[in-house]
Amino acid sequence: MKRSKKERQQQLIHTIKNNPFITDDALANLFTVSVQTVRLDRLELSIPELRERIKHVASKSFEDEVRSLPLSDVIGEMVDIELDERAISIFDVKSEHIFQRNQIARGHHLFAQANSLAVAVINDELALTVKSTLSFVKPVKLGDRVIAKAFVTRKDQEKNRTFVEVTSTVENEIVFEGQFEMFRANEASKGELK
Repeated sequence: MKRSKKERQQQLIHTIKNNPFITDDALANLFTVSVQTVRLDRLELSIPELRERIKHVASKSFEDEVRSLPLSDVIGEMVDIELDERAISIFDVKSEHIFQRNQIARGHHLFAQANSLAVAVINDELALTVKSTLSFVKPVKLGDRVIAKAFVTRKDQEKNRTFVEVTSTVENEIVFEGQFEMFRANEASKGELK
């Protein structure tokens, strides 16, 4: 059953509100319309394009929040962070990130996104990866948008360790999972950790 323009636009508003990182292509597939129709709907509704929505979500400056590395060293675009709790980054797979023969992203890019996010979430001047356990769940291809979410799961003050789990998804399907054991500088063990 085809939706009216008004119904489609109401659902478009709701969908983008729930997932500001959704692409016009994904919206077109969801509503069974052309990408051009989605763009026209967004213009009529004054909904900015994806890049602007991402910047809006990331409007607060993370430069002052990330302590363990320069923000420019985070692979992908940081869109949310709460130090020693959680962080989110977005990585768009481009031609320089893939194997040319099969258009599949090289694994080290997915690892780099996850690992840099695990470092960035640590509230300390120094954070280093001690150990990681990784699972590449599904191939990532040219044009995919990888959303990595990091969560601090445990802290060991005696050993100056923080444990971080990172899950990366493409269109809500898990493509990568990693558990990271992170070393943090001694100042963290002097009372900063709860």
